Parts: sequence; structure tokens; C-alpha cells
Amino acid sequence: MQNSAGKFLSLFLTIISISFPLLAHSQANYPDKPIRLIVAFPAGGSTDIIGRIVAQRLSERLGQSIVVENRGGAGGTIGTDIASKAAPDGYTLTLGTTSTMAVAPSAYSKLGYDPIKNFAPISLVAVTPYLLVVNPDLRANTLAELVALAKSQPGKLNYSSAGNGSTTQLAMEMLNDAAGINTTHIPYKGNAEADFAVVSNQVQVLFGSMPALLQNAKTDKVRALAVGTAKRSPALPNVPTVAELGYPGFEAALWLGLFAPAGTPKPIIDRLNKEIFAIVATPDFKSAMEKNGADAVHNSTEQFANLVKIEAGKYGNIVKKLGIKLD
Repeated sequence: MQNSAGKFLSLFLTIISISFPLLAHSQANYPDKPIRLIVAFPAGGSTDIIGRIVAQRLSERLGQSIVVENRGGAGGTIGTDIASKAAPDGYTLTLGTTSTMAVAPSAYSKLGYDPIKNFAPISLVAVTPYLLVVNPDLRANTLAELVALAKSQPGKLNYSSAGNGSTTQLAMEMLNDAAGINTTHIPYKGNAEADFAVVSNQVQVLFGSMPALLQNAKTDKVRALAVGTAKRSPALPNVPTVAELGYPGFEAALWLGLFAPAGTPKPIIDRLNKEIFAIVATPDFKSAMEKNGADAVHNSTEQFANLVKIEAGKYGNIVKKLGIKLD
């Protein structure tokens, strides 16, 4: 019995002695093959736009190609669930958002992942305002006029969103609650479709993410009424905030950040955080974000993990208050 136990211990120690150097070597040479970046929304939307910019810059820094994989559906939860179950080796990353990491845990009772337990936060990359727009044919040139119109015909005005559970839905529901109005939600499959719906007058209103809407707002394909952030956006400096238009404390913004599956080795996480820090500091990246109505940002892994917890609590309270349930 002792002899068998001794042989087992000897075999175990041999495996460990072989595995540790191989693991250390693998991490030291990371990355030595292409990386997959899962964007949990369709192509053309805000998350996809920023994700592709990040992928290009990170690829240049790492010397490896990064393949963007769009896995949209269910407010971004399908692609995020896929990312959570990937091998924790640094070769699958995802661009998490306010929607997938802060709103979804409260909005879905049967979510397939836990943003805190199943992911290793790497760093924020961008924060962007939500932009309230209407189709130019709508008789509403200001937020006050939109509210008055909505109150005169409850439930008649339709608003689009990037899907059930998306923060574009939540932002508009927050406005409905704050202004005491009733507009009807029409979900689409991603920001691009939601934007087209208001441009083509299929719906009248959208409280959408700035990167996907900015060019349409600048070319008057939609009429911008207000931004959801506490301060005006440099991208549209003449557009007032919802807060300054009579709804103090109102704030709706989208943050985006890089995540890896939980269990990804810390040296890899630290390397990626370091590279994101370098990318965000470049004028080129800042300019690319500004052109899309976003602010380039970076934080430590610890700060990012804390932000996810705080935001999950904040949006959890909002979802509960509004009674939003998506399954």
C-alpha cells in the first residue's frame, strides 16, 4: 500500500515538475497564435465599432492577429455566455458592456453566466453617452416637446432598441419613468438595426449609443434632443443633457471593457492590461474614440472589478424599480 502511494506521489510530482515549466513557457510566449475577440452584438453597432478599433490596436501591440467574432442575440447575453465558457488561456476575450455585465444579471432570471464569478476583468477601454434622437418628421424639436407629445398620445410613440435587455431599452425606460410618459418598445437585433428603424421612420424615437448614432445626427438623418451623461459630449457640444433639461440626476452612459474567462493566468491578464493602458494613452486611439463620440479610458484590473460590482448593484435597482424581466 505504501509502495503504491509512493509511486503515485512520485508520478504526481513528476507531472507537476513538467507542467509548471511548460505553463510558464506558454505564458512567457503569449500570444503565439491568433486571439478571438467575441463581440456579443451584431456588426455595425457601437460595441462592434469600438471592438474592432481595440482589436486592431491590440493586434499591433501583441504582434498577433485578433479575429472579431460577432455573436449577437438576447441583448448580448448569448455571445457573453459563449465567452464565459471558453478556455481560460488568453486566446478568447470579450468586450463586455454595461448591458451584458451590469444590466443582464438582474434582467434575466436564468442567465448562463455570472459577470463577477465567470470573468476576469482586464480594463475599461471606452465610455460613451447615450443620445436621445427622433426621426426628423416627428413634431418634436426639444425634449420638452417630445414629452408633451408622448403625454398627449400615451403608448402611440414607438422607440427602438438594440434588443430586449439592452441598455438602449433601459435608457429609454429610465426616461419614461423620469418624465412620466408611456412609449412602446420595439426591440431590434443590434444597434445598427435600431438606428435604421428611426432613420427610416419605422419608429419615432431612440435613446441609443453615441458611436452608432453620431454620423446620422451630424447629417440630420435623425434629430438629437439630449445626451444621457452628466456633462455634454464634445462630439455634439450644442446638444444639452437630460439632467439640465429638467431631470436632475438622470444619467445613462455605456461603458465598454475587455474581459477574459475566469481562471485566465494573472500574467496574461496583467500583460493585456498593460497593453490596453499603452493603447488608450495614444493620441491615435483617443482620436478614434472621439470621432465615434466616446471617451478613451483605462483602469486597473482591481478598479474594473469594483466598477462591475457597483454598476451591477446600480442597474439592478433600476431594473427592479421598472419591473423589467426578460425571460
